[in-house]
Amino acid sequence: MPAVTPATLTARALLLDMDGTLVDSDAVVERCWRRWADRQGLDGDEVLKVVHGRQGYATMAVLLPDRPMAENHADNRVMLAEETADLDGVVPVLGAPAFLAAIADLPHALVTSADTALAEARMGAAALRMPTTRVTAESVGASKPDPEGFLKGAADLGFDPADCVVFEDSEAGIQAGRAAGMRIVGVGPRAAAFAPDLHVPDLTHLRVDAAADGSITLTTLP
Repeated sequence: MPAVTPATLTARALLLDMDGTLVDSDAVVERCWRRWADRQGLDGDEVLKVVHGRQGYATMAVLLPDRPMAENHADNRVMLAEETADLDGVVPVLGAPAFLAAIADLPHALVTSADTALAEARMGAAALRMPTTRVTAESVGASKPDPEGFLKGAADLGFDPADCVVFEDSEAGIQAGRAAGMRIVGVGPRAAAFAPDLHVPDLTHLRVDAAADGSITLTTLP
């Protein structure tokens, strides 16, 4: 079958999601959210279909639309504490260490739905370098799929949205990047279903080349 997405993208700055994109945290996410689903009397499999990419309170609002938002925020604080304490099985996405090394001197930011404590815990557990510029849950008023986080990341780096490429694994994250007017590199199996501009199974399948004019070329590898 011929490729349906371009094999190359050019950018001036990169905005990186964390969970599912740099860090494989699926095991702990599943454990914590299945416990929450049991407490709420919800089907765990159905819950796991919508958790990825959003802040916890936003996921809860989707699943329990009639529940007061204050209860979602309270539950989210409990969830964040549980997730931060549970690092069993948290590992880097394949190719993430080399990818972060390749972009170390290029404009890039972490844009994650995790709060600072959770982001630091998971990046540390995966032995990954934390980007200097980061947008975490505390930095924004709205969760993905709202574009606020990506727009803030671009602004913090000093680039127009059109010059940025987003790396994402989830539907909510890809929607947020699109709403921000950015192009998307989809990473991993979840992303393939949401028509990113470029898709890779993991970060070993991507090459990063920087030019003297400041442009960054991203190329898929077999």
